[in-house]
Amino acid sequence: MMFRSIFVLIVACFGFIPAAHAATILVYGDSLSAAYGIPREQGWVTLLQTRLKEHKLDYAVVNASISGETTTGGLSRISGALKQHKPDWVIIELGANDGLRGLPVNDVRKNLTAMIKASQQANANILLVGMMIPPNYGPKYTREFSSTYTELAKEFNLPLVSFLLEGVAGQVELTQDDGLHPKASAQPKILDNVWKILQPALKKTASSS
Repeated sequence: MMFRSIFVLIVACFGFIPAAHAATILVYGDSLSAAYGIPREQGWVTLLQTRLKEHKLDYAVVNASISGETTTGGLSRISGALKQHKPDWVIIELGANDGLRGLPVNDVRKNLTAMIKASQQANANILLVGMMIPPNYGPKYTREFSSTYTELAKEFNLPLVSFLLEGVAGQVELTQDDGLHPKASAQPKILDNVWKILQPALKKTASSS
């Protein structure tokens, strides 16, 4: 009763109803999401916030990505990130650094699995972002690495971005001088790769809530 009285008083005095807090999307990745080598505001994660507003989708994007992060590092801090930000969605974009270092695929799978489960236990929806790597460690390793994302998405029934850098990787004009990280000009394309999977997933969860 007291709360209702206070609510009525606020409306009467100020003529508005307090807005609800926006839902949160936590982007949990490595340098590919941390806008390495370019201004942060030009990275695909910042562009995502702009696109959400353009589509009148009430989400606040939090970028918890760290350059150089591996799945082991991501797992070590996932609980803290979930507790701090209480996200409605978690976009997991990790594993590229593991693959470039030739770390065991089984470890990558275990770490990603643990992060998925932690996010689910925090009642967050999950978008898994797949990665592919150059064949430096042989075709078997390369194949097993990329298939890990497909298999986990199927196991946990998650929406999957098959390859974050689709249409960008290998394109000299879109890649920084290190040959790995995308330029600012590539970021809209990266966002498109994420958006085509994320947008229908957001609509699906909104309609089912």
